[in-house]
Amino acid sequence: MQAQAPSQMTATNLKVLIDQMNHEALASKKCDFFAQQISDPALKGTIASLSQHHRANFDKLFNYLSSHQ
Repeated sequence: MQAQAPSQMTATNLKVLIDQMNHEALASKKCDFFAQQISDPALKGTIASLSQHHRANFDKLFNYLSSHQ
């Protein structure tokens, strides 16, 4: 059995991945901004949680991209 070479990412897939990473980064930044503007602690916590979720999504996409170089 032969070892498989690492799969190469097509230009289209790379563009989609980078676009999604940009969207996740922007969503996280927007959540951080709005969390600072809100005085309700429960809502602030919810929005901060959303920011962490988007940051985690970005990190997963980044790790996937790094593993395919």
